[in-house]
Amino acid sequence: MHKIKISAVSYLNTKPFIYGLEQNEIINHIELFQDIPSVVASKLKSGKATIGLVPTAVIPQIPSAKIITDYCIGSDGPVTSVCIYSQVKMEEVEAIYLDYQSRTSVELTRILLKDHWKTNPQLVNAVYGYENKISDATAGLIIGDRSLQLKSSYKFCYDLGEAWKKLTGLPFVYACWVANEPLTEVFSASFNQALKNGIDRIPEVAKQNEFFYPGVDTFDYLMNKIKYPFTDLMRTGVDTFLAQMMTEETVFGNEPSFDVVESSLYK
Repeated sequence: MHKIKISAVSYLNTKPFIYGLEQNEIINHIELFQDIPSVVASKLKSGKATIGLVPTAVIPQIPSAKIITDYCIGSDGPVTSVCIYSQVKMEEVEAIYLDYQSRTSVELTRILLKDHWKTNPQLVNAVYGYENKISDATAGLIIGDRSLQLKSSYKFCYDLGEAWKKLTGLPFVYACWVANEPLTEVFSASFNQALKNGIDRIPEVAKQNEFFYPGVDTFDYLMNKIKYPFTDLMRTGVDTFLAQMMTEETVFGNEPSFDVVESSLYK
């Protein structure tokens, strides 16, 4: 029997989704992989997976992309897991290492540096282990579980979800469930219901993961910081970010890598 290949993100914020899928009969009809965001995006673009929890910035680059569920990874203010860390104030930062795990956070950093913090530090593409190089006037963008667990290591923390909210008044969507080919209505409904079931069990999921995230309030993070429903306001946040991202690419002299998002992107 043909199984649909699904690439999910391997972070704490995705655990409710994973729980819902694994506890649902749909698990017998899928192959579920857990990857870092950049790998999820690569699999969807290459066709190695049919469904993925795709970083927002990459969605328009995926052939025939459709956002297929009522759920996402978002925040409406501070997110705590997408942050720039430094030992000096933002206005004193001279260089920033950019996390290699997700393009969305990198593009959001570019926008916020220009329009919110109004600074122009050198941006450096990071490699594994760059967290240890954050010192003096060199800062670092860190996302995901590492961001949650390294928070106490640095003097200053600049939360990108909070900064976006201050800049635009909108929530921010970090990733959406996207398919690169048509799905049956029955499968789509079952997949969406499985995700909902996981979200409904967040207290249980948070409790299960406490041991693996020492020092992290898993309940507060999953219940209060991460916003899962993909509401109309979340869609406005997506459209605003993608349009702004295209503008930034034009400003920096690059050809835009996508067209402004169209309504056909949505299910």
